[in-house]
Amino acid sequence: MDKLTKDDFEVIIGLEIHTELNTKSKLFSPAPNRFGDEPNSNISHVCTGQPGALPVLNREAIQKAVQFGCAIGAEVQLTSSFDRKSYFYPDSPRNFQITQFYHPIIKGGRVVAEVGGEEMEFSVSSAHLEDDAGMLKHFSSFAGVDYNRAGVPLLEIVSEACMRSPKQASAYAMAVKAILQYIDASDCNMEEGSLRIDVNVSVRPKGEEGLRNKVEIKNMNSFSNMELALASEIKRQISAYLANPDKPHKEVIQQSTFRFNPETGETVMMRRKEMADDYRYFPEPDLVPIVLTKSYVDEINSTLPELPLQRRKRYVSELGLSQDNAFILVSDKPLADYFDEVLKGTKNAKAACNWLIGEFPGRFRETSESLVTSGITPKHVAELIELIDSGQITGRIAKSVADDMVTNRSASAKEIVDANPSYRPVSDLALIRPICEEVVNNNPDSIQDYLSGRKKAFAFLVGQVMKATKGQASPDLVNKLLIELIETKNG
Repeated sequence: MDKLTKDDFEVIIGLEIHTELNTKSKLFSPAPNRFGDEPNSNISHVCTGQPGALPVLNREAIQKAVQFGCAIGAEVQLTSSFDRKSYFYPDSPRNFQITQFYHPIIKGGRVVAEVGGEEMEFSVSSAHLEDDAGMLKHFSSFAGVDYNRAGVPLLEIVSEACMRSPKQASAYAMAVKAILQYIDASDCNMEEGSLRIDVNVSVRPKGEEGLRNKVEIKNMNSFSNMELALASEIKRQISAYLANPDKPHKEVIQQSTFRFNPETGETVMMRRKEMADDYRYFPEPDLVPIVLTKSYVDEINSTLPELPLQRRKRYVSELGLSQDNAFILVSDKPLADYFDEVLKGTKNAKAACNWLIGEFPGRFRETSESLVTSGITPKHVAELIELIDSGQITGRIAKSVADDMVTNRSASAKEIVDANPSYRPVSDLALIRPICEEVVNNNPDSIQDYLSGRKKAFAFLVGQVMKATKGQASPDLVNKLLIELIETKNG
């Protein structure tokens, strides 16, 4: 066999996505399910594992799990059950987790994601309900445990090992996040830990059957870090195989759990990987099985909201947006909702899209805000677009108006324009005509290009006039004068 090179390997990736469901109370107790409260204030006897405390299942968590299953076209199990996963750690006061190991509530399903401008379909293995652990907090001289998160409902979504690159993994994860947001199952706030991703990755020579030992990278809290972690671990595994060509591959890469160090850009081993037997799974004795009816599942399926893929197709077919721009909007549900509100005040969907994903984000780059959270209303953004389309302001003036809207969040675009005389386009024929004449006289080549049918040449002439007037000339007047002057000069 020829000596292998790094290009002779293929990558196998699977993801375990843990999302906290936004139920009002926890999975097995009436304690509030809220983030950011005082430590150990949202707890109960069940959350803290007090002797004799019995779990009571949250119906809302079941509903949200079923919604997700329906949204990905999965098989919702009419009968599922809970199991105990035994492990000792300070943030798990019971010394076990309640999960669904043997009989998960969701099996199968598919998620469609856009990768490099193309749609790809990824398979889901299963999704199951379980309760979250508490949170360890480290201080300078001691550590503490906050049990507010203990018992929060989690939906763990396990993919098939069907991804072949970090980009595919990231695209799949973003698509899952969007679906969860659209069905209002979770806020998916990665900074607050509402969405956490464990990555399983292995490599093997191309054409080889079966899977080699995998490495799990825990708790990815951003898509960019996940891609970096995968790239680092893939490089590490391939290098290890190339450096040990005669060693059994099971000894070269052992099943382990790693973490990612963003400062070094490298993965770091935490421990050897536990196997299922290590957790001593057995059926949860304090909970009866979950039994659903087909009519219950059908009703949830029939009331699903518009999902990301459907929305993107609508934006492209009905509004004429590009696939890329539609994808950017749809991937951020609050932004897409804001966009739909803007369209109630203007029919110019392409301009609205440009302002939402191009112009306004740049104005919030230095802060943690976004247009959606800024207090600037969709109505005011629509008004800005209408002022441009009606010729009341120019595109250049509109940029200044937008700056003022960010400074004064409550003011409408029209109020800002009315209060500032310099924001009104110059329509004085005596001022604009000499400038247009000069542009026509100084650009004979562009005139000929325009007469030959090149529309960009005319846009260039308009641009020269707008440049000379600092963007304040009325576009309609400029267009009219230029056409008139060109026809007179070449009539």
